[in-house]
Amino acid sequence: MAVTASGLFLPTFVDILDATQLAMNTASDTFKVAMITNSATPDFDTHDHWSDLSGTEVSGTGYTAGGAALTSVTCAGASGTIKFDAADSSWTTSTITNARAAVVYDDTLASDPLVCLVNFGADYSSANGTFTITWNASGIWTLDLTP
Repeated sequence: MAVTASGLFLPTFVDILDATQLAMNTASDTFKVAMITNSATPDFDTHDHWSDLSGTEVSGTGYTAGGAALTSVTCAGASGTIKFDAADSSWTTSTITNARAAVVYDDTLASDPLVCLVNFGADYSSANGTFTITWNASGIWTLDLTP
């Protein structure tokens, strides 16, 4: 199988909304972005922890297993839309091969709950250079709650 789509991980959001397990705090928690290869088969309905996907993580010089911490994380709502965003992510002087998607997870909470996956649409690599993820100007993800 392969990474075929981008999306939010349903179990994490159900756990947040029903208050049974998670209390993410975008102001104080450490959110990480890790990159995975096209050998991953993400399941947005059942995968709930980074360990569900970590076996398909890229590796290489300048890339640390588990990914990098997101900086300037924000989560805000306006006009019926929730927007989750952060500063662009980069790995300098890196040699990374076949990165297909970015996975965002909360590294502060137990079991590292998955937040979202952003499919790059193709495999990307770097050769002793800077690998940069430029997040969409609208945010890493947005959720329209307008009926």
